Amino acid sequence: MIFLVLLLVLLIDKLTDWRRLVQDDDPWLRLLRRVEQGRGPASGAWLSVAVLVLLPVLLLGLLLNALQPLAYGWLSLPLHVLVVLFSLGRGSAKRELGPFRDAWRRGDGEAAALVAERDLGLVEADAPTLLRAVETRLLWCGYQGSFAVVFWYVLLGPVAALAYRLLALTVEHTCHEAIRERAAQLRHAFDWLAVRVLLASFGLVGNFVAANRAMLGHLLSWEIPASQLLADVGPVAADLQEPHAGEAGIARLDSLAALLVRTRMLWYAAIAFMTLLL
Repeated sequence: MIFLVLLLVLLIDKLTDWRRLVQDDDPWLRLLRRVEQGRGPASGAWLSVAVLVLLPVLLLGLLLNALQPLAYGWLSLPLHVLVVLFSLGRGSAKRELGPFRDAWRRGDGEAAALVAERDLGLVEADAPTLLRAVETRLLWCGYQGSFAVVFWYVLLGPVAALAYRLLALTVEHTCHEAIRERAAQLRHAFDWLAVRVLLASFGLVGNFVAANRAMLGHLLSWEIPASQLLADVGPVAADLQEPHAGEAGIARLDSLAALLVRTRMLWYAAIAFMTLLL
């Protein structure tokens, strides 16, 4: 059923606007505000994260367990699809990067910097550094918005996919630094394995030798963030040289986007093959 769920999610995402409807974060955000308002000096940040993440995950697990014996488990199919759709990343990297691409293509560095600050929250000192930051943003959105969710769904099911997205939402939206730190620690644990699998996939669909050489020194490092690994290995796997202005810079972004697409196709093919074998 895993491949069928992912295929349905892909079709719904590409052909309909249902993803935007499913990804209604307002109920969860109201819960977040209540948890933040109820935190006293004696309250623990770990308890807040448990309420925000563990409680919804437990409720989902109970519902899945109740549906599993019915109709050979097929009644749980719509729930799987809804959970995976909800767990995908918010927004669209392609749409967010559109104004920046237009400004960069014109060679208007000032406009590109203003657009990057407005739409992406990126503030850099010079054009090459800004382009690298945008490349990192593109890779990070592709990873956390899609690959990490699919990876944990395939490995541990919809419960893990939902947990990953709720942790990401907590890090993004909470006003309490202690809650953000605890949620970030847990998300880092999720990212540690998933990002290394993605980088190994980059080697299979890109420059294998260069990607593995860039990743080897950090393979077992716990401290390095997933976004930093993506920034270090992604451009190398795509065989990119130093940043360039104008169309050459846009070509770098297109090459990284193509690398992500090839990796996604590789994983869909691998999941389909495993489904046939099992």
